[in-house]
Amino acid sequence: MSDTGTDDRPVYVISIAAELSGMHPQTLRTYDRLGLVSPGRTAGRGRRYSERDVALLREVQRLSQDEGINLAGIKRIIELEHQVLALRARLAELDADLARAADEARRREAELHASYRRDVVPFRNPPVIVWRPERREK
Repeated sequence: MSDTGTDDRPVYVISIAAELSGMHPQTLRTYDRLGLVSPGRTAGRGRRYSERDVALLREVQRLSQDEGINLAGIKRIIELEHQVLALRARLAELDADLARAADEARRREAELHASYRRDVVPFRNPPVIVWRPERREK
């Protein structure tokens, strides 16, 4: 149920979506009522399913039949996967913000270094030189 870039346009009537997903139309109505799949609606309130909805219906069926997960568990899995997708998107935004901030910091640092006076040489902790003249013997 990862984000595969499938189409979100609601185009399939319930009978076609049921056929594409290998389910009975009443099952799709039940899944809609339970909130497992939320198809688009027409002005007359008819359900319209997208490619993404059909892929989700197939995944619900796989989890139920192959994995033995009940519908409440499947609903929770779907919710958690939506949260993961949202968190990944937010992480990508934060990564981009961090990269911009780092670029700005480097730019400002370079600008600061370029503003240094070149005629003054910094001198830190100068060594102490003690001069002792040689003693001449008479």
